Amino acid sequence: MTETIIKIDLNKTPYENDKVHNRWHPDIPMAATVKPGDDFIIECYDWTGGQIANNDSADDVRDVDLTQVHFLSGPVGVEGAEPGDLLEVDILDIGAFDESQWGFNGFFSKKNGGGFLTEHFPEAQKSIWDFNGMFTKSRHIPGVEFAGLIHPGLIGCLPSKEMLNEWNQREKALYDTEPDRVPALATLPYADTAHMGRMGKDDAKAAGAEAARTVPPREHGGNCDIKDLSRGSKVYFPVYVKGAGLSVGDLHFSQGDGEITFCGAIEMAGWIHLRVKLVKDGMAKYGIKNPIFKPSPMAPKYDDYLIFEGISVDEQGKQHYLDVHVAYRQACLNAIEYLTKFGYSRAQAYAILGCAPVQGHISGVVDIPNACATLWLPTDIFDIDVNPSADGPGAKVSGAMDVPLSKDKE
Repeated sequence: MTETIIKIDLNKTPYENDKVHNRWHPDIPMAATVKPGDDFIIECYDWTGGQIANNDSADDVRDVDLTQVHFLSGPVGVEGAEPGDLLEVDILDIGAFDESQWGFNGFFSKKNGGGFLTEHFPEAQKSIWDFNGMFTKSRHIPGVEFAGLIHPGLIGCLPSKEMLNEWNQREKALYDTEPDRVPALATLPYADTAHMGRMGKDDAKAAGAEAARTVPPREHGGNCDIKDLSRGSKVYFPVYVKGAGLSVGDLHFSQGDGEITFCGAIEMAGWIHLRVKLVKDGMAKYGIKNPIFKPSPMAPKYDDYLIFEGISVDEQGKQHYLDVHVAYRQACLNAIEYLTKFGYSRAQAYAILGCAPVQGHISGVVDIPNACATLWLPTDIFDIDVNPSADGPGAKVSGAMDVPLSKDKE
């Protein structure tokens, strides 16, 4: 039987578990050690460490302490791993705990985190999703059910000290261009809520003041939120410290490309079964500075899509030059507006795009001045026909339930 090398207790705070950490720093001690060729299981908290409850209020999303996140299980040391190697990681299996067959999706308040469309959805909202085997549906969003593509939103190896310094310098420089922006341009080190795993108290206090927050993806992997990194995937991570220091967390039952609601997947606690190998000197051999991966051979099979285009002209009509970010926003907004014609609220439509296995594509970046991005919405996830017809929208979903919203505190 495969050994579970990191276990968690959902009834205890992650701060009580010394095999969990919530910052990136090269000196975080290894929580466990494995050999190349070993396979093992790691248990993970949801990314907030249990701050979000299975209920019909969004107060917890409004009030979530984002300085704590993400809680990661690890680091796992790999014998023989040296800087310059590639750590080959096979995701053999992944799932939710038997006692926790649910997940959540949330829109953060603009005052506390924001999101991709925060100007359109500035206050906190939350939907709860129940799991039934490989399928999920939400009591807050009628008429939708789909197969999940379970994956870790966050997985990567420890940075070197030089890399950590580079991250901090470049992100602080960006932050300083608009230090009063809400939400901020970058999440800078913050020692007060840092959890440094097995590091001693005094060392942890000093390291926490410079440790990198886990919010963005970086060269080592991290919070990439790639929905296709599911069971059967293989990932090659650059190694920057002796032992590699592999950590994982932020498990998602399902997610649309872009994770556009920021808390944009169906977030869950669970376990992941991994196997590791080494490619010695692989970074130089293959010219790799960011992870590469092979996708899973297993994926939900949807054949019929509605594809929404967006161009790099923003909501105010301002022209942007080949801006894919603006173009994808417009594709998402176009899809949201379309779904409201079938009885969905704008919040329900937004949640669908964040949770369901929608595809996002960069479709054109050469035809000045407009980039073109597309959002592929699978129609089979709906109980009703959402395709256009000459007669206009036909059946509509009930408007009796909406995604719970919590107003900002005064």
